[in-house]
Amino acid sequence: MAHESSAAVQSLEQLDRASLLHPFTRADDFAAGRVPGQRIVQSASGIRVTDAHGRSVIDGMSGMYCVNVGYGRQQIVDAISQQAAELPYYHIFAGASHPKAIVLADKLLELTGGRMKRAFFGLSGSDANETQIKLVWFYYNVIGKPQKKKIIARQRGYHGATTMTASLTGLPNYHSGFDLPFALVKHTLAPDAFWAPETDPQAFSQRCADELERLILQEGPETVGAFIAEPVVGSGGILPPPAGYWAAIQAVLRKYEVLLIADEVITAFGRVGHMLAIDGYGIEPDLLTLAKGLSSGYAPVSASLVGPKVWQALQDGAKTHGFFAHGYTYSAHPLGAAAALANIRIIEEEGLCANSAEVGAYLQQQLRQRLAGNPLVGDVRGAGLLQAVEFVAEGPPQRRLEPSLKFSAQVASLAMEEGLLARPLPVNDIVGISPPLMLTRSDADQIAEMLHRAISRATERLSAAQRQGGV
Repeated sequence: MAHESSAAVQSLEQLDRASLLHPFTRADDFAAGRVPGQRIVQSASGIRVTDAHGRSVIDGMSGMYCVNVGYGRQQIVDAISQQAAELPYYHIFAGASHPKAIVLADKLLELTGGRMKRAFFGLSGSDANETQIKLVWFYYNVIGKPQKKKIIARQRGYHGATTMTASLTGLPNYHSGFDLPFALVKHTLAPDAFWAPETDPQAFSQRCADELERLILQEGPETVGAFIAEPVVGSGGILPPPAGYWAAIQAVLRKYEVLLIADEVITAFGRVGHMLAIDGYGIEPDLLTLAKGLSSGYAPVSASLVGPKVWQALQDGAKTHGFFAHGYTYSAHPLGAAAALANIRIIEEEGLCANSAEVGAYLQQQLRQRLAGNPLVGDVRGAGLLQAVEFVAEGPPQRRLEPSLKFSAQVASLAMEEGLLARPLPVNDIVGISPPLMLTRSDADQIAEMLHRAISRATERLSAAQRQGGV
């Protein structure tokens, strides 16, 4: 597609500022044209997106951690088109259904090895996690434990932006101004081994489990219904779990009969090197949340997968409560289901989970080699093609950079100049990247070099006092 003329782009940018309320964007700055990152993306192919000015950059974030198979996949486009021609919409209320919803539900249950028993469809990770909380509450009402309604999430976890899921999200700026979090939501320690005093990962994992147990006992085990967590923390810092973490956490949950919700909105469908991250980390959830990579973002679709205990409660609860009173007009939308099925087929046929694991490890190695000499680089970490670089003040001792420097935002801005879209994460000074899963080693070399140059340029901008003035 040809790019727009300068005048046409300027007109679009003005119209954008005058009409759209953008998520997670300062309303005042954007309306006044003070957001330097304003860009109108017009087209995309492979791992690249092209803006209205015709500038192409590597999308190191796969949109919003979601375009796992890359842009321009004709198989998915054709599947959506064919479905739109055949049946553009139908609902699944009151026993109605359509073929793609049925086949997709069966496919997702198959991917769990039969551990999950039913699939409920929505449109986003937020609404899918909202569904999970309602299922938890329904479950405890049915089994005669109506007080067991509190949900424990983790500091720095991300679970959505609706009122309940924003409460679950352990990032304070998601709560400010919205009267959140809800009182039923509690937060426990994030699995951030980088800043932990323990040198032994197993010891830190045990402390995380001990803190969870302490919180359950403090609140009263008879009041705590579920624990929700990402297998690998995403937007809150890209934190792979330290050794022994999930074994220790699950032992506590079993001890106090607390349901486990695995939020795989980011991690599933190859992002961390497995079709489902629960298989890579030995996680046995009661409920499993999917979105993003489910359709690679080609159409909105999410899934809340229901395990045996909760499925039994849904059947038993029908005797008292009648029909399952939850759902959306667009639950199991035919276009979303068609896109998801075509997307999963590509992931399986092209071996993208294995490619994510292999090229992700290579990318991490290249980043570590290139960044080893920079005193502000504290950690390079990740799993599969979900990677992060965390910055620190020049030390020792290990300290955070002064937040007012906004160093990670500087790095992301310079990375864009280099031709790479990376993301400054909303905690500490961390830049995250999560490119499409068909990434090659050559692509990984390019990304590592672009990020290296951006970090070097940002470092050179700081004075010696700024580099050393940590907090």
